[in-house]
Parts: sequence; C-alpha cells; structure tokens
Amino acid sequence: MSDPGGLGQTPYVILGLYLGLLLIFGILGYRRRQSESEEDYYLAGRSQGWVVSSLTIMATFFSSFALLGAPGMVYRDGVVFALFSLNVPVAGVAIYLLGARIRRIGQDRGYLTPADMIADHYGSPVGLRLLVALVGLLYAVPYVVIQIQAGGILSQQLFPGTNAFEIGAGLLAAITMVYVTIGGMRSVAWTDVVQGGLLVAGMLLAGIAAVAVLGGPGPFFEAVAKLPPKSLSAPGTTGRWTPELLFTASLFASLGSMIQPAQWMRFYAARSDDVLRRSALIFAAVLTLCFFFGVMLVGLGGQVLYPLLDAVGEYRTTATGSILPHPSVGSTPGDFDQILVVVLKNHLPELLGPAGVILATLILVAIMAAAMSTADSNLHALSALITHDVYDQFIRPEASQQQRTWVGRGLIVAVTVLALLLVIIARRSDSNPLGMIVILGLLAIAFSTQLLPMTVDMLYLRRGTRQGAIAGLIAGLMTIFLLSPFWSMIAGAAFGGVLGSMKKMIDIGAWGLLFNTGLFVAISWCQRRNQDPSAVQGARSQVES
Repeated sequence: MSDPGGLGQTPYVILGLYLGLLLIFGILGYRRRQSESEEDYYLAGRSQGWVVSSLTIMATFFSSFALLGAPGMVYRDGVVFALFSLNVPVAGVAIYLLGARIRRIGQDRGYLTPADMIADHYGSPVGLRLLVALVGLLYAVPYVVIQIQAGGILSQQLFPGTNAFEIGAGLLAAITMVYVTIGGMRSVAWTDVVQGGLLVAGMLLAGIAAVAVLGGPGPFFEAVAKLPPKSLSAPGTTGRWTPELLFTASLFASLGSMIQPAQWMRFYAARSDDVLRRSALIFAAVLTLCFFFGVMLVGLGGQVLYPLLDAVGEYRTTATGSILPHPSVGSTPGDFDQILVVVLKNHLPELLGPAGVILATLILVAIMAAAMSTADSNLHALSALITHDVYDQFIRPEASQQQRTWVGRGLIVAVTVLALLLVIIARRSDSNPLGMIVILGLLAIAFSTQLLPMTVDMLYLRRGTRQGAIAGLIAGLMTIFLLSPFWSMIAGAAFGGVLGSMKKMIDIGAWGLLFNTGLFVAISWCQRRNQDPSAVQGARSQVES
C-alpha cells in the first residue's frame, strides 16, 4: 500500500473509522424513525434540542468553504479576506431574529419547506412555490458540487496517484448519499453533531498549527508583516476585494446562508424557540473565534511558506493574467484551495513527529467532515424541495407518505450522481469552469439571498403582495444570472463592459437584492394604493407576528 502523502498509514485508519461511524449513524437514524411520513424523514419529528440544533446549524453553515476555500482566498488575496469572518456574527443575529419566528409558524401550520410558508402567505400555490423551489435548487446543487470537489482535493493531497481526485470525490459522494438516503434528518443531524465538533476543533487546530510551523506567535506575525504590500491591504493581491465588495459579500453571504432551504428546515426541526435562540448565541461566539483565529491564519502563513512572488519578485500568472499559487501548492488558479492541506501535510510531521502525523490527519478529517456535513444537509433539503413542492403538489398528489419518502430517497441518489459527474467533467476540462470554492459558494449564496425581502416582509412587515413577490424574485434571479459566469459562457462579450463594472462595485447577490427589493416594494405599494387589500392579497394567510 502506498504511503499516503507522507503521513504513513494513519490517514487510512482514521478516515476508515470516521466513515464507518457515519454509516452506523445512518442505520440508527433509520431504526429510530417514528413513521414513514415526510415530517419524520425531513424534520425528525420537530424534536431537536439545543445541542443537536446548534451543531447541525454550525456544520451546515461552515463547509469546505471555510476549511479549504477561505484559507485559499486569504492565501491568494491576503489579509483583506480575513475580514470576511465578520459575516459570522451577522448570521448568528439572523438565526435569533428570523429562525425562531420561522420555527413557530412552521410548527403551528405544519410547514415542511420554505415554499410552504411563502406560498401560503402570499396566496400563490403555483408560481411562488415553484420559484422558491428553483431558488433552493440553484443554491443546493452548487453547494453539493463544491463539497464533492473538496473531497477530491483532499484525496489528491493525501493519497497522490492516478485518479486520486476522482476516487476521493466519489467516496465522499457515496458515503454521504448512503447515510442521508437511509436515515433522513435524524442521520444528518446526528452525523452533524460529530462533524460539527470535528469542524470546530479542526479550525482552531489548523490555526495553531500554522503559527507553530513558523515558530510561534512572535515569529509568525513578524514574517506576515514582511509580505508584499498588496497582501496586507485592500483590495488585496488581485484587486478584487474593495471595501464595498467585501462588505456586501460578507453581509449577504451570512443572511443568504441562514435562509437557504437546509437551514430553514433546521429551524422547523427545533423543539422550541429557546432552542434556536441559544443555538444563535453559541453559533456566533464559537464560530467567530474559529474563523478569525483558526483557518484565516493558515492562509497568511501559507503566503510566508509558499510565496506568490517568483525569484525576481513578480507574481506567477497564467497567459491570461490570473495569479497562480506557488508551484508546490498547485499549477492552476483553482489550486489556491489546497494551501491548508499542503501546509499540514508538509510541515506538521516534520515539526511534531508521530504526534504531528496524527494531528494533521485529524484536521484533514475535519475538512472531510465540513464537506460532508454541508453536502448531506443540502442533499436532504433538495430532496424535500423537489418531492414536497413539485412531486406532491403537481405530479402525484395522491401518493402515500411512504411513496413520497422513497421518491425523496431516489432524488438524493440522482442529485448526488449528477453533482459527482459535474465535478469530474469540470476537473478534466482545461478551463475548469467550477473554479475556486469561494467563488462558486458566493454565487450559490447570491441566489438564496433573493428570499430575504419576502422573508422579512412575511415575518415582520406583512405589506407585500403576491404579484410584487413574484416580480421581485424573478428580477433578482435574472440579475444574478446576468452577472454570473453563465451569461458570459452563453453570450460571450455582450454587455461585458457594463456587467464587469457592476461586478467590481458590489457583490452580485447585493445587485440582485437591490432590483428584487425595488420591484417588490414598488409593485406592492402600487397595488395597495389602487386596489382593495382583500383583492390584492387573494388567498394570503395571516402570519403571526
């Protein structure tokens, strides 16, 4: 058996034990089911306590985005991206203010998905239900893709060899698919408890390890202070992260991540409002500490250990001008995401001997946990969206509860296979359209952020109308599509100058929200002014404050 990345056989043993534990949780989740109903399979009977709720919300929020993508972005752009960690307290506030109300209304009305609540409130059983389900799809598929991609990156670094990326991506996808399919929300939540603990420990240990490799806090910060000026100031090495762009990306990434379908369903599954309020406080305190004093230090230490400047003081770039990482880290712009794995694998065993091998392996397992905990949550939520909001409502309303849960299981398998194929095809493409993890993650979050105007109106204001909600949501989604890489792939350089300037000003999710909210407010105000409120609202439900 080959030596896995210089760490001996330890990774085989620890990864094997970890994956075996996840399968056990899948079986236990299936055996503990109370019924074959959709509510039991998707919401675990709405009975989760604060420990499970806080850890599953943490694990769903922090994915390979945090343990691979964020250090990779700090390694590429410098200290400016470390400020992205400020999005975590904002996300905690969102759980506190939005989550408890969503849970209470969902419990009272028996809602299963976000579309249930939104469609009922605005009296739109077809249009808004399908649009909200589409938003969930546009968020969940990219997020599942980047988690599977992370499994491939980890495998490629740990077990170098032919097809290591494909094997690692396939293994992560298969194990996740199996325990989610078998056990539903119970299995997902229980595995998230383990994965959330590993995630917190892994983030802090990674930061400590990066500082230790450079000789301790003093030498670490002395070395960081000598980095190129671009790495220590805004807008960073690539010039991407202007203050406006960083602020809007941080703000709306946190809000979008808290109202995406998987988190919304975790609010429904909590036992009480107090459970969610306590979870919000734990979330904000623990993850801010982990993010800022954990993995962000890895990116800065990575620039010291693996400089971006070549021997003559120039940045390594591609033919098109994109900055490249150090050759020891990778050879493409997407390889910045590998910096944490490279630092741990190459330096901890040398620094700590056998203890370093074990520590490095545990942190790498935490990366696997981060990827799987987000992949399982989004696969599970996506299954609920398609099954409950499309199949149950429009294809086969007469289907039994057992038939519906088995359709949901089949969808989990199908989406997993699709996401794995997308990852492998993109990997073998010369241009790799999936790019860096953070870029794809922020695009997915931009789509989910478009639910924010309706969510705030529904929970607090209750002034919007069905037509305004539909028009605003469509406008927001179209804006993001035009500003995303998909438009340039289809239309080439059409409107490239204008769209390029817009993308440099603020985050694309913020642009979408701007057009979304403007149209939503304008149409709702006009209708309320010119028509009788009962005619405007139609079948809209009165939601409790």
